[in-house]
Amino acid sequence: MAPTLTAATPTAATLTLKPGTAWSDAWQRALAVAPEAFRDDRALNLWSASWQADGSTLPATSPVDGSPIAGPPRLDAATAQQAVRASLDEHRAWRHVPIDERRARVAAALDALTEHRELLALLLVWEIGKPWRLAQADVDRAIDGVRWYVAGIEPMLAGRTALTGPVSNIASWNYPMSVLVHAMLVQALAGNAVIAKTPTDGGVACLTLASALAAREGIPITLVSGSGGRLSEALVRSPEIGCVSFVGGRDTGARIATAVADLGKRHILEQEGLNTWGIWNYSDWDALTAVIPKLFDYGKQRCTAYPRFVVQRELFADFLAAYLPAVRSIRTGHPLAVENPSDPLPALDFGPLINAAKAKELGDQVAEAIDRGAVPLHRGTLADGPFLAGQDTSAYLPPVTLLGPPPSSPLHHAEPFGPVDTIVLVDTEAELLAAMNASNGALVATLSTDDQGTYRRLAPQIRAFKTGHGKPRSRGDRDELFGGFGASWRGAFVGGELLVRAVTDGPAGERLPGNFPDYRLIP
Repeated sequence: MAPTLTAATPTAATLTLKPGTAWSDAWQRALAVAPEAFRDDRALNLWSASWQADGSTLPATSPVDGSPIAGPPRLDAATAQQAVRASLDEHRAWRHVPIDERRARVAAALDALTEHRELLALLLVWEIGKPWRLAQADVDRAIDGVRWYVAGIEPMLAGRTALTGPVSNIASWNYPMSVLVHAMLVQALAGNAVIAKTPTDGGVACLTLASALAAREGIPITLVSGSGGRLSEALVRSPEIGCVSFVGGRDTGARIATAVADLGKRHILEQEGLNTWGIWNYSDWDALTAVIPKLFDYGKQRCTAYPRFVVQRELFADFLAAYLPAVRSIRTGHPLAVENPSDPLPALDFGPLINAAKAKELGDQVAEAIDRGAVPLHRGTLADGPFLAGQDTSAYLPPVTLLGPPPSSPLHHAEPFGPVDTIVLVDTEAELLAAMNASNGALVATLSTDDQGTYRRLAPQIRAFKTGHGKPRSRGDRDELFGGFGASWRGAFVGGELLVRAVTDGPAGERLPGNFPDYRLIP
C-alpha cells in the first residue's frame, strides 16, 4: 500500500524515518527486483545487451540527509565507444522489428514499471530529494505518457522510418522518469535503439531499475555513466549516433550544439531560460495567491519554473499583499520524516536541493545580490520544518524573494534553478516586455492582465514557446507540443507527434519544426 500524504506542521516531537523507507530498504528491494543490474555495493552499466561490472564507482551522498548512497559507475572514453558501436548493432536489428512487436514489448515494460512504481519513486526521493507526491508523479507521468504513444503510434509512423543510428540521450537529473525514461521508450517504440547517460548528480539507481525492467522485454537500451567531457566524443560526435537528445544548461548545450552542427547530426537540445511572470493592469489577486505555492514544486528545480516576476509598479503593493502570505505557506523538510510509524508521509512543496553545493551557491548569490542593492522581501526558515534530530540539512534552502537584483548578479539574467524568486518593477509596456525577455528566449511565460485584448497584443512579443494568460504553462504531456525560443532550444521540437518525427526520417527534403542552424520553423 502506498504511503499517504498529510500537511507538514511544526511539531516539538522527535521525528523518525518512516519504517520501510530507508535507503537500505530501497536498495535491497532494487537488488531483489533486478539482481542482474546491481551488485551489493553498486549499480552496473548496460551495454551490448548485458549488464557490465565496469567503470569506477564514485562516492555519492543523498541530498535528503547527506548519507551515503550508490554513485554512478563511470566509464572511460574507450569503453563508451564500444558501447556505442554495440548499440548500433542492436539498432540495425531493432529498426526492422514489426511495429506490433515493438508496441507489445514497450507495453510490457510499462506494466513492469507500474508494478514497481512505489520503489522507483522511493529511489527518486533518496537520490534527487523529491517529496513522495512529486516522486510518484514523475513515475506516473512517464508511464501514462508512453501509454498514450503506444495506443496511437501507427499513424505517427506512417511514411516514416527509424534513423540510421541510435538516439543518444543526455539529460539533467531532475526528471529521470517523466523526461528521460519517457523519451527513451518513445524513441524505441519508433524503431530506434537508445543510449542514455545517467546524470552525474543523481538518479542512477532509479534509472538502472527502470532500464532493467525494459531490457527484460527485449528493448535495446544502453545505459552508461561517466563525465560529460570524457564521454562526449562517443555519445555526441560518434558517427554511429543517429540523433543527440539533450536536456540541461546553456553552457553544455552550446558545446553540444556546436558539435552536432559541425557534423550535420539530428539533434534535440532543450536548454534553460529565465521563465517570467508578468503582472500588468491586473486585479484577480486571489487567483495569484492560490497559484504561488504550486510554482515552488520541487524547489523550482524545473525547466518550466517561474523564478522572475515582472510587476507594474503601481500594482506592487497589491502584488505583495497577494504574494507574501502564499510564499510564507511554503512547506519544506525531510521527505520521509514522521512523528509516529503509522503516520502518512509529509506533504511538502519541496525537500532538499540536488546537493549541498547547489544550496551554498544559491545562498552565496542571494547574499551577493543583497550586498549590491537587492532588497530582501522574504527569507524563509528551516526552523519549523519536519527534520530528524541532528540530521544534515546542508542541501536545504528555504524560499527567498528579492526585489531588484542588480544587473551584475546571476539572479538578474539567469535561471537560479532553486527556490529564489526575483521581482522587477516596470512602468511601461516596453519595459515589461524587455524585462520578460531578459534571457534571450525561454520555454514558458505567463502574463496576468485583466484585459484579453492587452494579452493578445503583448503575448506574441514575449519570447517564450508557451505563454499562459494568468495561468502557469508546463512542459505538457501526450499531444502537447514543447520547444523554446531563442537560446532556450536548439534543434527539433518535441511533444505529441513531433517527438516521433524528431527521431524518425520522413520524406526527402523534410524540414522538421524547430530551431536549426539554417532555419527556424514554428509548428
